Amino acid sequence: QVQLVESGGGLVPAGGSLRLSCVASGRTFSSDVMGWFRQAPGKDREFVAGISWNTGSRYYAASVQGRFSISRDNARNTVYLQMNSLKPEDTAVYFCAAKYGTWVGETDRDKYNYWGQGTQVTVSS
Repeated sequence: QVQLVESGGGLVPAGGSLRLSCVASGRTFSSDVMGWFRQAPGKDREFVAGISWNTGSRYYAASVQGRFSISRDNARNTVYLQMNSLKPEDTAVYFCAAKYGTWVGETDRDKYNYWGQGTQVTVSS
């Protein structure tokens, strides 16, 4: 059974930072892609960032480019999302996801095979 468990969400003032973590277990993801998505109330779930377990290649949504950074620790089966210069519009539930294959720029949520339960990020103005 594949499990993805996120942590690190919370309440932060605008301009602040948070680091989210996602621990993967249940199978080897060495050749796959991990992604972060987010969903604000009343909105669709949107792609934030993706990374290859194998090569470390990264891809970001335009809305977070330059502010967020995705990384991975293969030894710990953990993916991180460092979020800096947070804005109120970044407020959402953030989800970790995993997909087969190597394309880190996949933004379609339906292409991801496994999902975590989500962690709430709230940015106050």
